[in-house]
Amino acid sequence: MQNDTPTATSPNSSTEIENSVKTLGDPNCPHCGGVGYVRMDLPLGHERFGKLESCLCRAKDVAQGARSRLFALSNLDRLSHLSFENFIPSGNKKAKFMTPQEAESLHEAYEISESFAQLQTGWLLLEGGYGCGKTHLAAAIANHSVNHGIPTLFITVPDLLDSLRFAYADPEITFEQRFEEIRNANLLIMDDFGTQNATGWAQEKLFQIINYRYTNKLPTVITTNLMLDQIEGRIRSRLQDDGFVNHIKIKAPDYRRPEETSNPGLSMLSWPDIAEMTFESFEPRDNDLGKEIVTTVVTEKETGYRSRTKERVVTKKTVTQNDIKTLHAAFNAAINFVKDPKGWLIFLGESYCGKTHLAAAIGHDRITYGGQAILIDVSSLLDYLKETFTKDSDVTFNRRIREIRTTPLLILDDIKESQKNSVWTEDKLHSILNYRYHSHLPTVLTSSMDTNTFAISYPSLWQKLLDTSRCKILVIDMPPYRRETKAGKANPHKKK
Repeated sequence: MQNDTPTATSPNSSTEIENSVKTLGDPNCPHCGGVGYVRMDLPLGHERFGKLESCLCRAKDVAQGARSRLFALSNLDRLSHLSFENFIPSGNKKAKFMTPQEAESLHEAYEISESFAQLQTGWLLLEGGYGCGKTHLAAAIANHSVNHGIPTLFITVPDLLDSLRFAYADPEITFEQRFEEIRNANLLIMDDFGTQNATGWAQEKLFQIINYRYTNKLPTVITTNLMLDQIEGRIRSRLQDDGFVNHIKIKAPDYRRPEETSNPGLSMLSWPDIAEMTFESFEPRDNDLGKEIVTTVVTEKETGYRSRTKERVVTKKTVTQNDIKTLHAAFNAAINFVKDPKGWLIFLGESYCGKTHLAAAIGHDRITYGGQAILIDVSSLLDYLKETFTKDSDVTFNRRIREIRTTPLLILDDIKESQKNSVWTEDKLHSILNYRYHSHLPTVLTSSMDTNTFAISYPSLWQKLLDTSRCKILVIDMPPYRRETKAGKANPHKKK
């Protein structure tokens, strides 16, 4: 019969070694006699056969040693100032682009993190962009646990992997010991998951740690700026266990850059010309009633296989009361939309009729009152997506397109006929707009196409736009603001 009763280490050890080792344990311990270590009486072939293990009489000292090593490995000294007390759940007061939804996500993350620190059951996954507060909350959990004597390891994933690699050459601890301390820590907090070098060895060690803790239901906190579908499949499967993992998405913008939107460099709202397009500067053009507007339109015609010619067409149009009425209707629709941005608003009209001005005015108004808005023309948007495929890009395509699809208010300017786009372009445009439509995310579109051309170019999208309960189409019949002068120069006060 197997006997797993602990027995003292071999009495054949030298007196000098025995005396030095005896000081580790309790001299009155019935198991080790003060040596501090025991060997279990186990059959040959057992994984613990012949191994020295700490005696029960040293449990307190061993636990304290583990706490000290984990604390040193965590390097929490530099993060000791991060606590729940100094976390601001409402976000940076200087932030100009935080929406109520984003503030709510931050407050929810704060409350759930504080509750986790108290209970320490299950797993907590904090997902969010740079500077959104996830590391502060993770460090606050760690500091709370350490202050209550709980052996806690707070470590970035790259540092965790480095600590395992360095253990191969560490004379004071073996790789196996370091690995066991990490995966058995009472509380493990893995910060910046996904920034590690994804070698086969690294992926395997991470999976072993996560799988062990998942199987044994050990409290774990993970922070990441990745989407779940960017995480290795076996690990992702465990993180998607809704019954065990509390997955919180923090949508707040970067606390360190309160003046920026979540997509700095993408929105055209900061461009000098676009920045002037506000509701206050919009011209209703009542004075143009009865005027004859002369415009020049350049059109392209196919003249053969892969052959196109440009043709200049001069048109004259007298502004009617009905024309001005369509502009006023578009202006009023924009005002109503910005008061309560729900559903979709679509402006159709020829170039420089005022539709881009109204779209930009909506964006500026939302930002002025604390929301987020991105305005970008479709061609620039697609170039922005393609940049993620360059070798110098530090952002993945999946992350970039998700940012655009889920932004609080997206304003897409100048949707062109489908024949002028590539298949890839149309596919990505469909992906973005289809997601926003079914997610009920407020969206503004502008196009120079008339209703028939739009319906032919984008039949699936057009069917969605015909849903009057969610979309409103405004056709602006006004001729362009930009007019031909005697010198052949365009009027500088032009509006698209």
